Amino acid sequence: MPEKVITPKVLCYVVRDGRLLVFRHVDFSYEEVGIQVPGGSVRPGEDPADAALREAREETGLTGFTVVRKLGEIEYDISPLRFEIQRRQFFELALHGTTPARWASQEDHDGEQEPTRFECFWIPLRTAHVLQSGQGALVGRLFD
Repeated sequence: MPEKVITPKVLCYVVRDGRLLVFRHVDFSYEEVGIQVPGGSVRPGEDPADAALREAREETGLTGFTVVRKLGEIEYDISPLRFEIQRRQFFELALHGTTPARWASQEDHDGEQEPTRFECFWIPLRTAHVLQSGQGALVGRLFD
């Protein structure tokens, strides 16, 4: 078995009126990828809070985000999808401005691969346990 690589990641909890901003991949089934929160890789030399803001903008197409606070950090082993341990930093973000209940978005990956299409929407915060791959691990800290 290959050695597991440790990669720095950020995940974003964007909460408004008791609801959590999530998305689904349009080109994959729920069984394959589930419901997710905005997040992704921290680039070399990038501050994790800046990475959280960048990923939230890239995946939702929205721009009015600010960091409220860092909620914590965990490690998550995503094997067997990839032999990788993600060192995840979780951030609570605020979103300023109005949004529709649902909207289409896409991440362009700086033109390095085909765009990834998303449908963004809000779910009740109390149902955040449905998030895929441990993404809901620190939702309880939103109530601290």
